[in-house]
Amino acid sequence: MSGAVTDGRAAPQDPAPEGRSAHTPRRRTVAVATAATAVLLPLSNGLIGAQSDEGPAFLHGVASGDPLPDGVLLWTRVTPSREAVPGSGKGAPVHVTWEVAEDEQFTTVVARGRAKTRAAADHTVRADVRGLRPDTTYWFRFSTGTVRSPHGRTRTAGAENAAVPNLRFGVVSCSHYESGYFAAYRHLAARTDLHAVLHLGDYIYECGTGEYASAGRIVRKVQPENEAVTLADYRGRHAHHKLDPDLQAMHAAHPVIAMWDDHEFANNAWSGGAANHTSKAGAPHGPAGRGEEEDWAGRVRAAKQAYFEWMPVRPSTEGTTYRRFRFGRLADLHVLDLRSFRDRQPPGFFGRRVRDDPGRTITGRAQLDWLKAGLSGSTARWRLVGTSVMITPLAFDTVPADTLRSLERLLGSSLTLDEWDGYTDDRRELLTHLRDNGIADTVFVAGDMHMAFANDVPLRAAGSSHRAPVATEFVVTSVTSPNLDDISLVPAVEASPRAQTAIRRSNPHVRWLDTDSHGYGVLDVDAERVQMDYFVLSDKTDPDATAEVARSYRTLSGTQRLERADAPVRT
Repeated sequence: MSGAVTDGRAAPQDPAPEGRSAHTPRRRTVAVATAATAVLLPLSNGLIGAQSDEGPAFLHGVASGDPLPDGVLLWTRVTPSREAVPGSGKGAPVHVTWEVAEDEQFTTVVARGRAKTRAAADHTVRADVRGLRPDTTYWFRFSTGTVRSPHGRTRTAGAENAAVPNLRFGVVSCSHYESGYFAAYRHLAARTDLHAVLHLGDYIYECGTGEYASAGRIVRKVQPENEAVTLADYRGRHAHHKLDPDLQAMHAAHPVIAMWDDHEFANNAWSGGAANHTSKAGAPHGPAGRGEEEDWAGRVRAAKQAYFEWMPVRPSTEGTTYRRFRFGRLADLHVLDLRSFRDRQPPGFFGRRVRDDPGRTITGRAQLDWLKAGLSGSTARWRLVGTSVMITPLAFDTVPADTLRSLERLLGSSLTLDEWDGYTDDRRELLTHLRDNGIADTVFVAGDMHMAFANDVPLRAAGSSHRAPVATEFVVTSVTSPNLDDISLVPAVEASPRAQTAIRRSNPHVRWLDTDSHGYGVLDVDAERVQMDYFVLSDKTDPDATAEVARSYRTLSGTQRLERADAPVRT
């Protein structure tokens, strides 16, 4: 079938001899250093100004991800010397030691190991640590010589068959650097009640400076300033994001379960190209006058290599991000990759509905079969599906022309056809599978739209208000990326009510939406219900922005419908 990690586990490896200590007689430890082969030219993008005069240093923070019942993936990047700028190919090899402890003071170290990283891996370090206890909070850090990294906090998943009473995830999507500050990450970092943060994609944006900022307003400049095309570019873009203090704080506070969407590669990416890519072969299209770029396959390889170097994510054996996690008997989480295998988006405009086409796929055959089998075989109370783009169908029959023009600027001329709306046969097959097999309590969690939605998911859009939904869906807004009022330049108080009313009139299965806010979600799961609290920021251009709950929706077990919750979950 596929090479995905179907149970959330990476293949066990033999422990490094130096991974033993007096504190670890019954712990197995594994250290893995990332490998790469490219030798690159230095970047001249200002990043060197952020490097230390004397190495080594841990300038990009620490992170953890992909929690398992017995382990977690740890990450850092060490800067060995001033010239070892991310993506430069410079800098000597470095030996790095990592430690995992039961306490913040590291008095009880339960795992320790060593890794060697080189310029070929952009001096990133990944340690896949096993032998830990389920559902336990740990602290971790790295060191080289006498230099220590900041420490981080992480948490393992519940045991596979454990009666896990509760899960709580932070949920984020779409963090365009130049459009604002990452205050949403700061607020999530401050919480101590989260099991993990689910990042639904567009962690970085490939765009050159000024290309994506709403109304031409650049809140802060991204590095490198050119569009990311080469391996050095993508490494530099990831590195610049990880210099952000709020992003560092979130990674240091919680394990992250991440997937990619299009902007980790290029806008509206598909398996053979993207909307803003011009290849030497002459297709697919990009802005006039840009000149030739790398071939698409080469660009994708570069983007994926940088992603797995710089993110605490275990790739599947196929080098993708679709994988599955188990949280006791309470929930399975299926994380999808909807860019690597999809066909090109169909032509269309203004949300025009497209016909089912079995020749056009968003998942690819192997991934869709893997997902259907996982949903059918799940013995958990809840089946959660992390999908980078919204699965709920949308129609725009009654939406005013000026609102449509703003939506077109936001989502592109094809509007929702980059979502599952452009791949109706895959969606029909998946949702029919849920209905025909009596698979209840399935919740999709999505991003990408830069707007927040709470949806009942019908089998088909037509007549959906009179048909039983087959699932529910929570869509979170963007951390910073432009949404409707940013694009329309009309104040939210004027634009939002009219647009939202029109969209809901055409789509009665949309229970609630917010076209204008920025923020994050907190998804709370227990045996009785799944609830999403939608948090909005006071001002994405303010690094000290406050956050408050705008709305809360929940689905009760066995209902497959949403209802408004009386109050947000207690912290």
